Amino acid sequence: MSKLLDLINCLYTIYFELLTISFIIYINAANGGENMERIDKHNYYLDICETVLERGTCLRRNYAAIIVKNDEIISTGYSGAPRGRKNCCELGYCRREQLNVPRGTRYELCRSVHAEQNAIISARRQDMIGASLYLVGKEQNDGSYVANASSCTLCKRFIINSGIEKVIIRDTKKEFRVIMVSEWISNDDSLEGDSGY
Repeated sequence: MSKLLDLINCLYTIYFELLTISFIIYINAANGGENMERIDKHNYYLDICETVLERGTCLRRNYAAIIVKNDEIISTGYSGAPRGRKNCCELGYCRREQLNVPRGTRYELCRSVHAEQNAIISARRQDMIGASLYLVGKEQNDGSYVANASSCTLCKRFIINSGIEKVIIRDTKKEFRVIMVSEWISNDDSLEGDSGY
């Protein structure tokens, strides 16, 4: 009886070793023969941000924001009209586009609430203190990343008052910038008339 149990244990061990090897071979083949590289945390959250961005309703460029604290997503937001109001996709036009309003100006004409604002109003302030905000912007016409993306002056005010510590902005699929919110406090761009988006 003990020889039979030893044989069963041996076969059981061989079976699981073969199963493990088969799984590794399968993963390597699915990955083009290369070992799968683990994504860094900033790009992990920025990739999630890109999925959130797909809900955006802006006809010019869409943004998404995710607030993260202690590796937990606190809230998400995307560019879109206030709840219950028609968005630009439903209307079929962008008022700012019709008026040839340049990027970074006259946001009072925009139907959308910005991604950062939507993320902030969906979170509790105590959860945002010391948190990070991830931001991705894409051009609607070609899907490219918005060049030199940044939060507008009003969103910077929201971010400062929320207690968020840093903002991570995607520049390319793998490259991003980290901005300490304390820099926005020290370098008050609203005094110079500069803005973002």
